[in-house]
Amino acid sequence: MILGSPLTPSATKVMLLGSGELGKEVIIALQRFGVEVIAVDRYENAPGQQVAHRAYTIDMTDAAVLKALIIKEKPHLIVPEIEALNTDVLAEIECEGLATVIPTVKAVQLTMNREGIRRLAAEELKLPVSPYAFARSSVELQASIDAGIGYPCFIKPTMSSSGKGQSRVTEKSQVQVAWDYAATGGRVNLGVVIVEGQIDFDYEITLLTVRAKNAAGETQTYFCEPIGHVQKSGDYVESWQPQAMTTNALKNAQHIAKTITDALGGLGLFGVELFVKGDQVWFSEVSPRPHDTGMVTMCSQRLSEFDLHARAILGLPVDVSMTKPGASAVIYGGVESSNLKYDGLEAALNIPGSDVRLFGKPQSFVKRRMGVALATGKDTDEARERAKLAASLIKPSN
Repeated sequence: MILGSPLTPSATKVMLLGSGELGKEVIIALQRFGVEVIAVDRYENAPGQQVAHRAYTIDMTDAAVLKALIIKEKPHLIVPEIEALNTDVLAEIECEGLATVIPTVKAVQLTMNREGIRRLAAEELKLPVSPYAFARSSVELQASIDAGIGYPCFIKPTMSSSGKGQSRVTEKSQVQVAWDYAATGGRVNLGVVIVEGQIDFDYEITLLTVRAKNAAGETQTYFCEPIGHVQKSGDYVESWQPQAMTTNALKNAQHIAKTITDALGGLGLFGVELFVKGDQVWFSEVSPRPHDTGMVTMCSQRLSEFDLHARAILGLPVDVSMTKPGASAVIYGGVESSNLKYDGLEAALNIPGSDVRLFGKPQSFVKRRMGVALATGKDTDEARERAKLAASLIKPSN
């Protein structure tokens, strides 16, 4: 891979579609290699826009607007970071040879909605998954639950992130409310929701899986140490690495992760979410990009998930080694504000092994993720306690 110099005719240009806190870290990692980065988002001053060479704010579902911007900027690589995109335009762009979509157009199209990826995993690849059905009305939803999904179950939009639009339903009286929430809470209302039966699992993990070039120039699959995490209402609140697993469970997890990422293809880092009970593992979801639970790797690995993604998509060598046990804990906005201030950083950073990332989002909401506390320790228990304590000491206010 020959890389150019930014802001010159030789520049290697990468366009991020979606430039939140994860995209911001990818941009920084790319810029360390002298890549010229264009950050695109749906709102002004998104975190990634603040550190990119150029920034644009557009409706990325608008085919004409999105294609015009890509033609104007002429990126070599297009890196989708959110689900709300016009993927038909990306397919056109790649077909016309104007840019390469990371990891592949197929991967972006399948993973942007839960129906595509679930059917690939369960029906084509025959991977173990929780019971599921898709419904296009509340009546159809109720019928699917009655036909065997049962209670408790989870009702989700087919296109959403960070738990938006998701509900856990334990009885019939909650189904209509859950339908309404799922139909309006997703990134894009596709008129269809997924209902998943609850399975009995011990814990859930994210297995960061990297498809990258090896020394021989061949695509090889690499696995980071498994990441444990806690979610509330479908949104992650803390994560840690490594998550203890049996040898067989880890082998099963890696098999599932390799199977699904091989099917999606391309180069880059994937966040594969899995449920685990004993040695048994079920596939849950996959993101063809860095994962929010993977922010822990900023303190636990030699190369963070963002460094790994940047290296992989550029065709460069990767190193997935973990250096020490680490943990992350979310810092919420706590208030609604367009002028947020933070107190307590000194106290948080006095915690041994701690670090803090404030994302720089211009608008705060009570439950909007505005930052993350990181910490290392002699083991994951100590790292988790340190990260949670550091997060609790940071006080956002108007």
